[in-house]
Amino acid sequence: MALGNHSTITDFLLLRLPAGHHTQALLFVLFLVIYLLTLSGNLLMIMVIRANSHLYTPMYFFLSHLSFLDLCYSSVTVPKMLENLLSEKKTISVENCLTQAFFVLEFGGTELCLLAVMAYDHYAAVCYPLIYGQMMSNQVCVRLVWASWVLAFLDALINTLLALNLDFCETQVIPNFSCEIPSLFPLSCSSSSANFAVLLCSALLHAFGTFLLVFFSYARIVSTILSISSTTGRRKAFSTCSSHLTAVSLFYGSGFLRYLMPTSGPPWEVIFSLQYSVFTPLVNPFVYSLKNKEVKVALKNKLQKI
Repeated sequence: MALGNHSTITDFLLLRLPAGHHTQALLFVLFLVIYLLTLSGNLLMIMVIRANSHLYTPMYFFLSHLSFLDLCYSSVTVPKMLENLLSEKKTISVENCLTQAFFVLEFGGTELCLLAVMAYDHYAAVCYPLIYGQMMSNQVCVRLVWASWVLAFLDALINTLLALNLDFCETQVIPNFSCEIPSLFPLSCSSSSANFAVLLCSALLHAFGTFLLVFFSYARIVSTILSISSTTGRRKAFSTCSSHLTAVSLFYGSGFLRYLMPTSGPPWEVIFSLQYSVFTPLVNPFVYSLKNKEVKVALKNKLQKI
C-alpha cells in the first residue's frame, strides 16, 4: 500500500502493553499459550467437521468457515503482539500498520456477516423445517459465504484507502497492541472527520445491518419455540441456538463499542480489541463443541483415533 504524499514518518510505536520486563515475559507466555490453543482448537474443529460426513450440513459448513476466520483473525494481531513483547523496539511500519488494519476490518467484517448468516440458518431450520433443504441448499450456502467475504472486503478497502490520505507528521504512539483504523484518527495532523464519518456509516450499515438480521431471526425463533408444546422439543431447540447466541454476544458487544466509540480511551480500546481479536477466537471452538452433542461425539471419535 502506498502512503499519502505528505506523511513524513515511517513507523508507529505500539506501547499499550505493560513496560516491565518480567510482566512482558509473563504476558508473552500467556498470549503464546492462548494463540496455540486458538490455532489447535479451530484447526481441530475444521478437521472434525470435514472428517465426519454426518456433519455435512449448512450449520457445520458455516461453523467450519467461522473457525477458519478465527484462525485468520488471531493470526493478524497476536504474532505481532508477541514479537513486541520480546522486542525493545516496539514499532510497526506505517505500511504494515495499514495492512494490519485492513485485515482486521476484513476478517472482522466477514465474521459479522457469517454470524448473521448462521442466525438465518437457525431461523430457517426452526421456523421452516419442511422446506429447510430448499432454503439452505449447498448453492445458497456457498453464495452466502462468498457474499460475506466480498461485503467485508469492500468495507475494509474503502476505509483503508481513505486512511492512506491521512498525514502523520511526527513520531506517533498507538495506545494499543495492534493497528486498527480508529486508533489512527487521533494521530493524524490532517483532518480525519471524513474518515470518521465513513467509518461510522460503514459500521452502522454493516454491523447494525447484520445485527438486525440476527435480532429478527432470533425473535422469530423464540416465537416459534414458545409455540412448541413439547418441553423436550423446546429444550432441544434452545440448546441448538445457545452456542451461536454466546458467540454473537461476545463478538458483537466488543466490536460495536470499539468502532462506534473510537475515542473511548486507551484502556477500553485494549480491552475491546483483546475481546474480539484474541479471546473470542479462543472461546468459539470450545463454546460450539461443549454445547453441541454431535460435535462432542465426533471430537471424541477423532481424538480416539489419534
